[in-house]
Amino acid sequence: MSKTTIPSGYRMPLSNNELQRAIELIHQEFQHSLCVRLNLHRVSAPLFVDGRTGLNDDLNGVERPVSFDIPDVGTDGQVVHSLAKWKRLALKRYEFPEGTGLYTNMNAIRRDEEVDNLHSIYVDQWDWEKHISPKDRNVLYLKETVRDIVGAICDTSAALRNAFPALTFKPDRDVYFITTQELEDRYPDLTPNEREVEICRKHHTVFLMQIGKTLASGKRHDGRAPDYDDWELNGDILMWNPILERSFELSSMGIRVDAAALDRQLTAANCNQRRELPFHKMLLNGQLPQSIGGGIGQSRLCMLLIGTCHIGEVQVSLWDADTMKTCEDAGITLLKSKVPIKKSRPPQITAGGFFRPFRAFENAPAGTPAGVFSHPLSGAARRQWRPPRTPAPGAGPP
Repeated sequence: MSKTTIPSGYRMPLSNNELQRAIELIHQEFQHSLCVRLNLHRVSAPLFVDGRTGLNDDLNGVERPVSFDIPDVGTDGQVVHSLAKWKRLALKRYEFPEGTGLYTNMNAIRRDEEVDNLHSIYVDQWDWEKHISPKDRNVLYLKETVRDIVGAICDTSAALRNAFPALTFKPDRDVYFITTQELEDRYPDLTPNEREVEICRKHHTVFLMQIGKTLASGKRHDGRAPDYDDWELNGDILMWNPILERSFELSSMGIRVDAAALDRQLTAANCNQRRELPFHKMLLNGQLPQSIGGGIGQSRLCMLLIGTCHIGEVQVSLWDADTMKTCEDAGITLLKSKVPIKKSRPPQITAGGFFRPFRAFENAPAGTPAGVFSHPLSGAARRQWRPPRTPAPGAGPP
């Protein structure tokens, strides 16, 4: 059953061609603004990594990566979930000094994602990582970085509205900061998702902090892998989506674990076996730079700024039949990579020497003469045509 919901009266605000140009503009404007504000430089990034290194991200700790064998290399590759750990290693390898960082266009497959209006198995995001000083591992620096990212989003929105006056969404630059514990205390009877909806309804731009740790209720607001974000210094950028009338996550980010935080979180998550992986050994031995980083959803940002109701309107992916039918019935075009395959019989040559395409004739309105869909052979061809012979039993091919 489709989890897709279509708001009443929804219509895509742009034509298909305008939509593609708007997506291009968002990419250009946001990348430039983000790089200027955070002092980042673009690097190339992997689509897959060696599964034995511990570089792939476990996200919430339960998602399965897409794996495949590489016979000539002698190992298995894993399609990335995100690049949080790879980026930190890249800061060291590419020798980024303090105060500078990298960004990349990350593409991933998350096979266990439950698809709906906001979620797809295909992930496209700007992954970024910045080398920071140990003294910057604090909440004030985290908040300052969040404001820079929100500023880049607002700058991009302004450029988009200028180019496409039909678009009206204007994000709020004022960020409301709140921790997951404070949110639970405020709405103790609501689920984590319901709490996010209520806080975003009231404060349209929210940074929800400290995701991954256990709350006073004994539960977590949401899961986070223990080996990249420091659970005390991370969070999600949320904005109110007026089309879907709900909270809308644009970015998961945070100051990364140092040796002490990694040691503490591996124990809390019962993941002590990871201590023997190469990446984790380097971290525990203090061989990697201190950093802050995150991912910013490209399709998510396009959805919000353009005002679409389904992520499939701005990215190409695979969708289940119910989702495609729901969107088709609502007049929504999904940019799908799946082309319907219909079996058809080849045209039949009738005894009178006519080609008759079965599908065209069978789908014709009642009473349509057969000749409308038949094409006579030339006289010579008709004289030469013979019905196919049926081989005698036991005979080989003609």
